[in-house]
Amino acid sequence: MYISLREWKKSDLLGLVKFANNFNVAKNLTDHFPHPYTTEAGESFIEKSSSHTGAFIFAIDLNGVAIVAIGIHPQDDIEKYNAELGYWLAEPFWGMGIMTLAIKEIVEIGFDELEINRIFARPFGTNIGSQRALEKAGFTLEAKFEKTFFKNGEYLDELIYAVRKN
Repeated sequence: MYISLREWKKSDLLGLVKFANNFNVAKNLTDHFPHPYTTEAGESFIEKSSSHTGAFIFAIDLNGVAIVAIGIHPQDDIEKYNAELGYWLAEPFWGMGIMTLAIKEIVEIGFDELEINRIFARPFGTNIGSQRALEKAGFTLEAKFEKTFFKNGEYLDELIYAVRKN
């Protein structure tokens, strides 16, 4: 299976909205990811992703179709040598190893392009698929905070996974 990272295009909008408008995706993300996911939300996301505001936000392309969003977000102040990794994958492609490949690729870009020495991700404790993808990509669990997130009417554990520059 061949995937590639690429910039988001306006022509990705219909597919983005189709894949993003899924409760099973939204339930594993922060409330900044809307549900239902509208065309307006998709337009705003593509515009933001293309603005190059310091973050690297890519589409993962599988056979010409954007099936995922993945981004690396540099931190500032005393966390300036860190970057947060964020991502989601369209549900029809779960369990295929795509996210692990995408994480490995964006980690390489992050360490090559940014002056950072650590990349971290914060999946929910209930998101086993995300935890496995991070572990397969070389991330280690650094911390677990019980019931720190509140999503969909329940408290969820916050896990912190990280990988460091060699």
